[in-house]
Amino acid sequence: MNFSELILDWYDKNKRVLPWRSSKNPYKIWVSEIILQQTRVAQGISYYNRFINSFPDLKSLAQSNEKEVLLKWQGLGYYSRARNLLHSAKYIYKNLNLKFPCSYDKIIKLKGVGDYTASAISSICFNEKKAVLDGNVFRILSRIFEIDSPINLSSSRKIFKQKADFLIAEKRYGDYNQAIMDFGSLICKPKNPLCSTCVVSKLCKSFKNDSVTKFPVKTSKNRIKTIYYEYIVFENNNKKMIVKINHGIWKNLFQFPSYTSEKKQSKNKIIQFFINKYKLRELNISLYNDKFIEHKLSHLKIKSRFWKAEGNINLEGQIFTDIFKDYPMSKLMHNFVEKYIKIH
Repeated sequence: MNFSELILDWYDKNKRVLPWRSSKNPYKIWVSEIILQQTRVAQGISYYNRFINSFPDLKSLAQSNEKEVLLKWQGLGYYSRARNLLHSAKYIYKNLNLKFPCSYDKIIKLKGVGDYTASAISSICFNEKKAVLDGNVFRILSRIFEIDSPINLSSSRKIFKQKADFLIAEKRYGDYNQAIMDFGSLICKPKNPLCSTCVVSKLCKSFKNDSVTKFPVKTSKNRIKTIYYEYIVFENNNKKMIVKINHGIWKNLFQFPSYTSEKKQSKNKIIQFFINKYKLRELNISLYNDKFIEHKLSHLKIKSRFWKAEGNINLEGQIFTDIFKDYPMSKLMHNFVEKYIKIH
């Protein structure tokens, strides 16, 4: 058997039972692939089920609004993915008469869809011969062929794409793509790969040369930037003030008013910032959390403190609420509300 035959044979015996594999519905495959772009399968299943229960088909998603979608996406992060899903759903609904594009060349034109997602959907749903490249596949290919080109450099992609195209099966393209991703997740793992039970170990150069742990190769990561967020909790009649975020990674989510800087700020400077911003006569604040709460993203470390504004403050035209579940929030906000607001 060649590589693809061995992988497909393994898949037929060991494939995972996943909710989106119960059909070839391109809408459901699309949603699952967008969720799994930055989320492990074990975590993604519950988010997928929650999303599909709320938006069971393309039409229901297209007829929803951004707030509804972001609420169901809450906790997954990378909220631009949810906004792109909604944008593309509305486009398909209005411009394509609800007919999901049925080829790679058409799918990749959807907002938020790149080579990997278009390859996955077109192969799984329409049996188009398009090899996927995700983290699992990069890792397998680098080990099979001992490719020392760093997988996190765009200049290396062409090399890996050629190898992926070379290995893809001559039939069952969608099954093969799911098989190689499952294989990477379950057997050819990042740490402690199961080489002793690997069905393609005889074809693997790094196994033969005892160099598996050296692959894949990555360049050193850029220094992660640290940003300080000072949040203030204004209260009026036992309700807390929240504001909508207009830009950035959390665009169109809600949070408490914030002061952002690249270094820790003094209490007096924080007070003066919010006095100027909301045209207050005076402001007294006290900390909810004495130590900074750290929230890590792939490219950013956020250090945040939450301040309680003393006394009721009436700010006209602002949103005051005590039902936070009605507003999509980042995981940082959600965790703070769960831990502090309910006990203060």
